[in-house]
Amino acid sequence: MNQLHRRNRREVLRDLGMWALFSVLVVASGPDPTEGAGPFLAVSVVGVLLVGLAVLFGRPWPLAAVVLLLPVGPWDFTEGWATIDLAWMGLPTGVKILPFGGGGAAVVTYAYLTGRRTVRVWPALAVLCAVAVTGSAVVLVQGGGVARWITMGSALAGLYAVPYLMGLIRRRIVLQRERARQAAEAQARLRERTRIAHDMHDSLGHDLALIAVRAAGLEVSPGLAPAQAKAAGELRVAAADATERLRRIVGLLREDAAAAPLVPVGEGVADLVDRARASGMTITLELSGEPEIAHRVVQEGLTNAAKHAPGAPVAVTVTPDLVRVRNGRPLARPSVKPGGLGLTGLRERVRLAGWTLASGPSGDGYELTAARDGSTPPAAQEPR
Repeated sequence: MNQLHRRNRREVLRDLGMWALFSVLVVASGPDPTEGAGPFLAVSVVGVLLVGLAVLFGRPWPLAAVVLLLPVGPWDFTEGWATIDLAWMGLPTGVKILPFGGGGAAVVTYAYLTGRRTVRVWPALAVLCAVAVTGSAVVLVQGGGVARWITMGSALAGLYAVPYLMGLIRRRIVLQRERARQAAEAQARLRERTRIAHDMHDSLGHDLALIAVRAAGLEVSPGLAPAQAKAAGELRVAAADATERLRRIVGLLREDAAAAPLVPVGEGVADLVDRARASGMTITLELSGEPEIAHRVVQEGLTNAAKHAPGAPVAVTVTPDLVRVRNGRPLARPSVKPGGLGLTGLRERVRLAGWTLASGPSGDGYELTAARDGSTPPAAQEPR
């Protein structure tokens, strides 16, 4: 019975206010107590008690409140919110439409809340059928007639069916908005994961590869003692292992991710080449223009050369319509295993920019080429 407990004072005061309002309506529409206590007790007092029970159970179980309110439903067909004349149809005059007794406000409220809060539809349909049977019995007891059937139909529609459907529509709208909000949050998380993945790959992956190159250069330097050369080799291996772990993390972050965002790194191609040279790489640069995609292509090419062809000379060519990074034969064993996600993400970036990317062997080395669509075709593709 914990569902009957109100969570705070506001809910208690709200329910007490609803009970007071519904009770006033029931008493106001009931028998006059000055004309006899019997009818007043049988109708108004019982109605007030039923309304109180409906308010008590209606917050967690609105459909139960609808059932409790059946005795105070719109079964007095002598009064209605409107009166129509159907004499032109050969029917009696003064047909009452939408009879609304003292319990009508409570019935409408909890019929609406049933549609708003109840997930399953069939219990509500079962109760509606029970209400229809009750109304039909009342009509038959009062002698039947087309006018009474019209009145009863308007009561079922106006006090039960329409409020329930309004609540149901409201619940569907709220659910749709919640799903849209969750979808937007999920897309935002995916975009953020993709951004983090690219930042990690573009920055950390590049820097780790350069660290491995410098460590490899120290390892073979003739001026180092054996212990120092061993430490440099351990540093190279550690950088390679860190690169592998970074690759796995980037793969997890990119899972189910959206298209890669085109975000510039913030430095030019010349600055990128200078930074790679400072790490020990031998690079020649031909720069006659710098398209927006150039930095990312050169960065990926230098990173791959550092990882897969340590010590190899690298030639970088950048024009307005062509970006090429070509490395020669490696002078030391690669610091990482083949395979990865760099070219996959780069290929999507290049495609979105209106370029074409290709990669493959070139002589005794390897070449990565990006060409603007319609310009010089790149080399045949072969994954690295």
